[in-house]
Amino acid sequence: MGERGYDRRKRIRLLKRMILGTIAAAIIIPIVVSIILGVRVVSLQSKVRELEEALVIYGNGIDGTTGVYTAANIEEVPEDTEPLIEEEGQQKLNGYEKQIYLTFDDGPSQNTDEILDILKEYDVKATFFVVGKTDERSVKAYQRIVAEGHTLAMHSYSHKYDEIYESRESFVEDLTKLQEYLYQVTGILPRFYRFPGGSSNTVSKVDIQELIAYLNESGITYFDWNIASGDAVSTQLSVDVIVENCVTKLDSTNECMILMHDAAEKETTVEALPEIIKTIQDRGDAVFLPVTDETIPVQHIKAKQ
Repeated sequence: MGERGYDRRKRIRLLKRMILGTIAAAIIIPIVVSIILGVRVVSLQSKVRELEEALVIYGNGIDGTTGVYTAANIEEVPEDTEPLIEEEGQQKLNGYEKQIYLTFDDGPSQNTDEILDILKEYDVKATFFVVGKTDERSVKAYQRIVAEGHTLAMHSYSHKYDEIYESRESFVEDLTKLQEYLYQVTGILPRFYRFPGGSSNTVSKVDIQELIAYLNESGITYFDWNIASGDAVSTQLSVDVIVENCVTKLDSTNECMILMHDAAEKETTVEALPEIIKTIQDRGDAVFLPVTDETIPVQHIKAKQ
């Protein structure tokens, strides 16, 4: 009887362990699955934001047409969905028919120094529409941009569309924060701005004319673009495609405002830069310039009179 009682107690203990194990598994497994799904959701949200920004830039023509890069056409030269805005009566500058403005959005990044090295090698000045970053490398990049004669311009402090375009007040707060910060670290008060997504973006909850009016009242000039390198898409374009996007449309306008991006994942943009510069210099009819007070603004949306 004692042996049977011992076996019975042993079976009961085993059964208790099985029950406790089942309960523990029922608690732990959903937690682990939730963590995994949470990580996946965050990753997907990041990809969605990239695609939304690319859609904002490339999906908004003034005529309402849309054009999104897909896997099928990514290696083709994308169609020009940006409006080409040409001012009448442009004069040749120092004998050059075309004025080329290389503009870099979203920096500083780990690629900024290499971009500046290339520009220095070819004796070319450019314009950097920067965002707000406080790390030491970024501060030095802002200072180097100014020291080497490039134009330091603004592209929003946060680059978060949903915050910047939530209201006029949030737009003003973001811009003022960036302008004052750049003045603090460089001694230069920037006067040029590029709307995230361009002035023709469709994500702003505020009438863009209201924001344009604020910029005009504040003595700030905004610039869009009329030639896009195509590097805003999340899929990395080849060097050849980026070069072709930048140089094949030069004949459509004399004031060429070229959109590129200064971001960590845009390695092929950096690789394409020397070829873009050499190809344009070989034309013999073009001069590279930074944006200045004398630059005629390229703007997708004009201020209402």
